[in-house]
Parts: sequence; C-alpha cells; structure tokens
Amino acid sequence: MVTTFRKRPTHLRIDLNALTHNLRIVREHAKDSQIMAILKADAYGHGLLPAAKKFADLGVNYFGVAFLEEGVELRRAGIEAPILVLGGLVGNQVKHFLDYHLDMTASSLYKAEQISREAQRMNRTARVHLKIDTGMNRIGVRVSNGAGFALDVARMPNIDLVGIFTHFVRAQGPDLELANRQFELFSELLNELRKKGIEFPLVHAANSSALFNLPHAHFNLVRPGLSLYGVPPGAHLYGKWKLKPAMSIVSETVYFKGIRKGSGVGYMHTWEAPRDGWLATLPLGYGDGYPRMLSNRADVLIRGKRYPVVGNISMDQAMVWLGDDEVGVGEEVVLIGSQGEENITVWELAKKAETIAYEILCGWTPRVPRIYEGSGWKP
Repeated sequence: MVTTFRKRPTHLRIDLNALTHNLRIVREHAKDSQIMAILKADAYGHGLLPAAKKFADLGVNYFGVAFLEEGVELRRAGIEAPILVLGGLVGNQVKHFLDYHLDMTASSLYKAEQISREAQRMNRTARVHLKIDTGMNRIGVRVSNGAGFALDVARMPNIDLVGIFTHFVRAQGPDLELANRQFELFSELLNELRKKGIEFPLVHAANSSALFNLPHAHFNLVRPGLSLYGVPPGAHLYGKWKLKPAMSIVSETVYFKGIRKGSGVGYMHTWEAPRDGWLATLPLGYGDGYPRMLSNRADVLIRGKRYPVVGNISMDQAMVWLGDDEVGVGEEVVLIGSQGEENITVWELAKKAETIAYEILCGWTPRVPRIYEGSGWKP
C-alpha cells in the first residue's frame, strides 16, 4: 500500500512567473549585453533545475554556477547552454569539466597549466575564463600581474580563452568609489591586453548591484543573481527597480494555548508573557533554516496582522505571542512574503538576524518542501 502524505505545513512557495518579470527588468538594464543567469547555491534557494529550466525557456543562453557538481547536474538535466563554473577548481576535476563541456575559471597560472595538460591528454579544447582580482582578494590573479598571466595562458595548447572577468567588492551604493576604482583597474588591463593583441569574446564584471548601479561596467556580459529572484542587492533599494520576490515562506499554527502573565517561553525562558494571553506554536525552527538569531526579534503574519516570535527558536518549533487574539490551529502563517496589506521582506529578516538577504534565501534546508507556482516547471 502506498501512503500519500499531505505536504508539510512549512514550505517555500516559488512563483516562477516572478522570474519572468524579473528577467524582463534585468534585460531592460542590460541593454545590449548578454546575460549569464547565476544559479549557484540551488539558485539562491529557489531550486537549481526549476530556475534553470525557466530561464532557458525564456531565452537565457548562459549560466553561472559555483561548483563542478552544479554544472554537472544542469547538464544531466538537459541544459545545453554554456555554463561557467565561477569557483576555483582542483586538478583532478578537469577531466569532468571537459566531459560535461563546462567552462572553467583559471584563477592562477598553476590552474591554467593543469587545465592545459589534461586537455592535451584527452585531446580536447578547454573553454577558459581568466579570473582577475581587482580588490576582492578571494581568488584570481592580481590585476597588476594580469597581463603577463593572460599572455602566458594564451600560449598554452588546448585552451580556448573565451572570457575574462572580475568581481566587485561593493557596488550596491550609495558609495561607488571602490567599485569605480575596480572598474578602472580592470579596464586598464583590458586596454593593455588589447595593445598586445589579446581580446576576449566575453568580458564580464557586473553582478546584480553593478547591473543597476554601474552601467558603464556592463561590458558585453552581465552576471545577475539575486535580482533575478526578485530581491534587490541592498535593503535600501526596495521598490527602486520594481523587482518581484519569487520566494515566500509559509507555515501554519499547529498548537494554541493560553499563557499566564510572567510565564517563560522556550529554552532558557528568554521571554516572559507581559500579561495573560494566547500563544501559538509553529512547526519550524533553525533546523529548517529559520535563524535562531531571530528569537525575540522577528514577526510573522497571521490574518494579515503582525505577531512577534517569542522565546528562543528551537530546532523544530517556534512560538508566537498573540496577545488577546484567538486564532486557533491551522491558520496560515507567513514568515517571508505578503498577507493582506502587510509584508515581511527577506532584507527585514536579514537585518534582524544580523546577516544579509543572500544567507536567508540560501539557508532553507532540504526538509522544507518547495512548492512551485506559475508556468515552467514539471519535476
């Protein structure tokens, strides 16, 4: 006998039609530049394959991921467009990059040599993008050494230099001085290489922040990530570009009880009831990706009204103070998203959790079901 379970009360709702809306806005700002849709970290928590399939159907012809495994998953799912793995690679992975026709990031001369050797051994041509460090100090050859690096790689056999890129430290504004300095350094390198006879089919630097704030840094390819999913790269930018959040987090009340004035709630009793009232329990916690830092800080929406999360958030449960309101069991609860006239944004939670929206989006664990709404995805 097959048992069919009702979906878990706590789940992510992903509006695929919002991706269509956001891509249209991105294209308006990108103008003549190509778009590389960034799908790393499970498409920022939205689902790697559903997002990739949707963007492919909408005509996106380049994808970016962080790791080899993400690229392989896309290929196995039938994605045929070029895929750049943005992160560093190790030598024993090169064979798999070549087998799955993935673009590689060469972040050092040593990495480039590994790529060339393996490509020669396999009698293949490796598609390579050079990573230039203009200030992030993460991976990549320092811009001051970039010309020599590019010239050395250009001479290596079995390497096709299809791109060169850098990454901005801070481009969400309002202070763009550092970003513009990075742009200048990168542009100077490109000019130097051009004089030496080296030009790249693809030049890219602009993430979501630079896409909107630094149009002169678009070059001929942009790399939007967060904006494609409807979230601006800074809390101060909400409403500026009319992005539509694709993700909402929904649960429901599973327990409802009266509580006396002075009664403590949750582990360590970090909150006490200010008066007699009502308390609701939600079936989610930090084991799902709802940060414990939100204890006694966050609000949720029930019947279009805000209620505070009280007591320490547990691994699997969280409590909400209802005051005088009796809502009962089975009421819809919105943790991120809209209900009635109220709205809780990802950046609101991020601020209260002392982190960034990216971490909130990417932090939802696999035990939270994803429910896809709109057109474009069939598992």
